[in-house]
Amino acid sequence: MQINNVNLASIAVRASQYPEDNLPEFLIVGRSNVGKSSFINTIINRKNFAHTSSKPGKTQTLNFYLINNNFYFVDVPGYGYAAINKERQKKFGVMIEGYIKCRENLKCVFLLIDYRHKPTEDDILMYEFLKYYNLNIKIIATKFDKVKKSAREKQNKIIKDSLKLSEEEEIITFSTISKKGRDEVYDLISKLI
Repeated sequence: MQINNVNLASIAVRASQYPEDNLPEFLIVGRSNVGKSSFINTIINRKNFAHTSSKPGKTQTLNFYLINNNFYFVDVPGYGYAAINKERQKKFGVMIEGYIKCRENLKCVFLLIDYRHKPTEDDILMYEFLKYYNLNIKIIATKFDKVKKSAREKQNKIIKDSLKLSEEEEIITFSTISKKGRDEVYDLISKLI
């Protein structure tokens, strides 16, 4: 897949601000600091288009990135960051749920999980929440290059067991450094649009 153009088409906090062109959308969720911005930048082949931050919890809106005038990446606030107060976390939850319930053009949710660690309680809750809505979910295990080869099989098993994934549910291991997993994501997007 060749990425020719990208722009931040819409920043939304409510449904009335979502794009109305009905193009396919891909939702990107994950806990704060899992590497969502780096994932987006790697996929769209741009250095700092989606802003990475040393301070977690920066994204507080739904950001619609229009790619090739053909589909959207929808970046949502990260979850599980303790410094964000409960009231704001609740608002984020309502905002994400509102989006999920009304978007018939949502083709897939990329749930980003840090490959170095066991999925957190928040990761498991998010996975179950997405399953509840019968969404097409693809697990993206970020920071793959930071896990030693000898530990990878064990790590795959930990993630699969924690999320209770079926045999058919594959994990895409992803690295922003080696670009591992990028072609698999491109293939998946191509099939769904």
